[in-house]
Amino acid sequence: MPFYECVLIARSDITPQQVETLADQMAAVVAEGGGSVGKKEYWGLRNLAYRIKKNRKGHYLLMNIDAPHPAVAEMERQLRLNEDVLRFLTVRVEALDEGPSAIVARGGRDERGERGGRGERGARPPRGERAERAPRETTGD
Repeated sequence: MPFYECVLIARSDITPQQVETLADQMAAVVAEGGGSVGKKEYWGLRNLAYRIKKNRKGHYLLMNIDAPHPAVAEMERQLRLNEDVLRFLTVRVEALDEGPSAIVARGGRDERGERGGRGERGARPPRGERAERAPRETTGD
């Protein structure tokens, strides 16, 4: 059977338990179609790049699916009808990764690491002690 990865984004105002319930419902739909869901990873509540249906955040979930196409098509139909799902993307892959995804492996956080120092320039002086900039000299024509 072909392998698929499905990532879905659910509304931010539902609970993580409701997201897990949604994943279980989709796994049941796939199982009815003769397939199975190997791995379900909840990535947490994350910021969206842009507003989707007036939402700024969403619950992300990854599912690894081993199922025939009709089962996946029925799951996608159910996802389209569900009002809690903002977006989903299902992609056919050659093999399923059994290990943790890149999001889970790095901690699942959107946050940037600590910023580096200023290098050779040293620390900046407090704002009040900065010297006023002299106007630039221009060369006349």
